[in-house]
Amino acid sequence: MARTDRPTRPTTARASLPSLRASTRRALSPSGPPTDEIPIWTTPDGVDSVTAQAVIDLAMRAGVAMIATGAAAADVTATVLTLTKAYGLSSVHVDVTYTSVTVSYHRGPNADPITVMRIVRFRVQDYTRLERLRGLIVELAQDPVPVDEARVRFDSVITAPHPYRRWLVTVAGGALAAGAAGLVGGGPFIILLSFLTATVVGRVLAWLTGAGVAAFFAQCVGAAIPTAVATLVVVAQSAGLTFVGDVSPSLVVASGIVLLLSGLSVVGAAEDALEGYYVTAGARGFEVVVLSLGIAVGISVVLSLGKRLDYPIAISSQTMLSDNVVVQVVCAVIISVAFAVMSYATGTAVVVAGLAGGAGWVVLALAERTLELGAVTASATAALVIGFTARLVARRLTISALAVTTAAIVPLLPGRMAYEGISQLVTNPDGNGFAVGVPTLLQAFGLGLGLAAGVSLGTYFASLLVAKQQGVRPRPAAGATLPADPDPTATGSTAPVLSETSDLPAVADDTAGQGPS
Repeated sequence: MARTDRPTRPTTARASLPSLRASTRRALSPSGPPTDEIPIWTTPDGVDSVTAQAVIDLAMRAGVAMIATGAAAADVTATVLTLTKAYGLSSVHVDVTYTSVTVSYHRGPNADPITVMRIVRFRVQDYTRLERLRGLIVELAQDPVPVDEARVRFDSVITAPHPYRRWLVTVAGGALAAGAAGLVGGGPFIILLSFLTATVVGRVLAWLTGAGVAAFFAQCVGAAIPTAVATLVVVAQSAGLTFVGDVSPSLVVASGIVLLLSGLSVVGAAEDALEGYYVTAGARGFEVVVLSLGIAVGISVVLSLGKRLDYPIAISSQTMLSDNVVVQVVCAVIISVAFAVMSYATGTAVVVAGLAGGAGWVVLALAERTLELGAVTASATAALVIGFTARLVARRLTISALAVTTAAIVPLLPGRMAYEGISQLVTNPDGNGFAVGVPTLLQAFGLGLGLAAGVSLGTYFASLLVAKQQGVRPRPAAGATLPADPDPTATGSTAPVLSETSDLPAVADDTAGQGPS
């Protein structure tokens, strides 16, 4: 008989664990379809081929016009997808490179696709026309009109005259160079000389472009003109002319470099790279390198000739206009406003660009003097603040954020540093010009990359904030891999997607690509 008078002792046995086979089965069991499915063709959309061809032609023309006027690749893609979706086309694929736009409309396994490619033959910075195009796209997306009427409205937008006279744009280029000369320590004579030289450079570049001269050689000529003027100043000083005085002619060259660098698409290249459009970003970046090399060649030729004639241009030791931050901010505002006018920005965008340029210079001064950050870090910080605030303000005022950010960072461009590196390569008397000049040029290149990255990150953070306020998710970069959605019920969600470079929502069942050209 079992004894029942013994006290019951607590057991130390653990609860039985599930078997390894059951745990493995649960871990490997599917939980649902992918959260970001590969787009596939499902059913016909009911659009006949004639209408589809007309819509694709309109979307193609809009995309080419936008990339030709300075829009980023992601903005062009969002525009084309928005137009095609507004007219009922689904399964549209868009491929944007720096020189072409391709649109393919997949109509199913039993119908021939419609694929069209157009070449971008020229590129200018025309932010007024870009804003008008965006406004037209928004109107068509909200209220699609017949394609023929939409084509007429599109033609009226792209053929509209510029908002400023040509002479005003030329004067703006001179004001930009004058502001740059004042920013790096030039006196009244150098500022006036920089203004006159820049107006000549602007007219010569316009003539060379109209004559079909390649951009590389145009940059060479444009850089040689201020260097030749600076050499003439050295000759006048050597001759004892009193009206010249004790001035630094190298500042004329530095201001001319800022004028030429301002037209390069550094910001656009960085934005395309962060968006995932690597082919376009590589093309933009290579264009920047080639045109910068043209500037270096033009300056080097004149510097070498001046040295051979025993009239070398000394490098100024001044980097800023005294310690008066107010004067520096005023010069930065002038530079930003002048570039905005040169880019045909709207009046509101010109004012905002001037304010952003002044604010960016204040941030740069605080970062360098108060926080004691390095030149690259301080410039990137200022550019980040500019990109963030410009994106938010531009959205509220319905102006181009690209116009504001591009104009606002022009005062931060390393014009004097680039000239210093080139001059060291050419005129260093001890033969160590390569060892001294290359690091200086690399530092100038690092400053340019810092500016582009700062603007892009600021724009990206602002886009995240806007997306959170609107309750939408930001559009991922092209080719990006999204993390798995922890909520299985969110699979197949049709929540709108916000583009980082435009307020046009991308469409979930359409795709955007980057060609290998």
